[in-house]
Amino acid sequence: MAYESPHETIASDKFSESGLYVPEFLKAPDKISNISETKEYDIVVIGAGAAGIPRALAAQQAGAKVCLLQKEKSAVSQGNSGSGVIYERSDPQAVEALIQIIQKGNTHRSNRKFVEKWAKNSGEAINWLIGEAEKAGAQIKNQGSGPQHLTELNGGHVEFVTSFFGPKPYDTGSGMRDLAKYLEKEGVEIFYNTPGVQLAKEGDKVVGVIAHDKEADKYIQFNGTKGVVLACGDYQNDEQMVRFYVPDIMNFDRKQLNKTGDGHKMGLWAGGVIEPLNHTKMLHDFDAGPASMCDFPFLVVNEEGERFVNEETQMSLMNNYTRQEKRTGWYSQIFDSKYMEETVGWPGKAVNPKDLEVWMPDVDMKERPAVFGDLVRTFRCDTLEELADKLEIPKDAFVATVKRYNEIVKSGVDEDFGKDSKFLTTVDTPPYYGIHRHLRVSAVCSGLVINEDYQVLNKLEGEPIEGLYAIGNNNAGFYGGVDYPLDVFGLSLGRCNTEGYLVGKALAAK
Repeated sequence: MAYESPHETIASDKFSESGLYVPEFLKAPDKISNISETKEYDIVVIGAGAAGIPRALAAQQAGAKVCLLQKEKSAVSQGNSGSGVIYERSDPQAVEALIQIIQKGNTHRSNRKFVEKWAKNSGEAINWLIGEAEKAGAQIKNQGSGPQHLTELNGGHVEFVTSFFGPKPYDTGSGMRDLAKYLEKEGVEIFYNTPGVQLAKEGDKVVGVIAHDKEADKYIQFNGTKGVVLACGDYQNDEQMVRFYVPDIMNFDRKQLNKTGDGHKMGLWAGGVIEPLNHTKMLHDFDAGPASMCDFPFLVVNEEGERFVNEETQMSLMNNYTRQEKRTGWYSQIFDSKYMEETVGWPGKAVNPKDLEVWMPDVDMKERPAVFGDLVRTFRCDTLEELADKLEIPKDAFVATVKRYNEIVKSGVDEDFGKDSKFLTTVDTPPYYGIHRHLRVSAVCSGLVINEDYQVLNKLEGEPIEGLYAIGNNNAGFYGGVDYPLDVFGLSLGRCNTEGYLVGKALAAK
């Protein structure tokens, strides 16, 4: 008996007697006994990222003795923006409508109480984080409701706070590293190159974590009298876990490194349960061209130069149409010189031709502000044939696709894919533009089952495992859909920041 995957054939000895595939990560390892040293704290946080850093800082400020363990040599996070709702300046009916939109984006499989907790506490959390980041000397600003489009709902107003660590190449990871330095000055002990590997228990209670000091090659037990918090990030780089929980991303390239589900595994081995739903995947590309134009329903072609989808499909869902074996996740948005006038009222914001040049590798620039220079892939050409060459797609097929698309536009009816006629615009006036997007895995947003206090629940009775908490992408219940919803700009980081803030304050108060 064998299970075929894009990566390997799983041998028959990996199956149980009942015929079910049992991956190695489900099996708890032997208890580590050669512990060289034990350290005592009120709270132990595992993972120095967008959830763990705020968690440690909030607890320390509330008077707790905190230590922070980090697998890498520095703090790690991604992205730029984190969103929150300023609840006291918003209309309740509008906030409830926003929660419903997020629920719908999660295909109604998330725990509404978790989303509501974010909506009613995130404004306080994000404003606090912005203030602390400013004290730490981080490059951060409050963009308010500027990047958001869900501000007027159900006859009321939603007021947002949106943190922005930037501009690129400075990002949230850079900000967390600045905050980590600030944390140490404030009294938090941070242990880098020291990954948590196994939770320590007394009976059913988690009392600490055994970590591996990679530099000294020894095991240290860090005890937390008030709790141990898992904030280790996702598992996108553990192929076994990906194959088991979210196999449809297996052929996609990964944005992150060393995200191997350490927190998921430790929680599982300690008696927790990993979310028994499909796991939510996040794939996008905000670097090849402007993020504000990623959902513009321009003509879209695949790597064969052919149209393949109704272009009203959001970028967050486009991975479902680009799972081809070769060049997985690649596609191109195509438009012409009329785009500034023709995209008025479209979902997003057009960048003018001059400013668009920062995303064009063919335009010689000494500096490329606010972008990652090695990831820009926007091209401008005088002919379609030249554009095809730049996009590395077949010329004949591409020219034929544009010809057919222009015919559809002129007819006023999309008989091929059913796109709304208000988004049908010809591609016939040079120069021609193409944004060559490459979808990669940003995160897998699913983890251990928790209660409303972020306590990890056990797999038998669904009761809290005393002493163990999970936040950010180590926990389950906030999402639940197949794909991460992009309705609220910066929701992922905003949720991680908020959970860290809330748990930090609550545990310190125990």
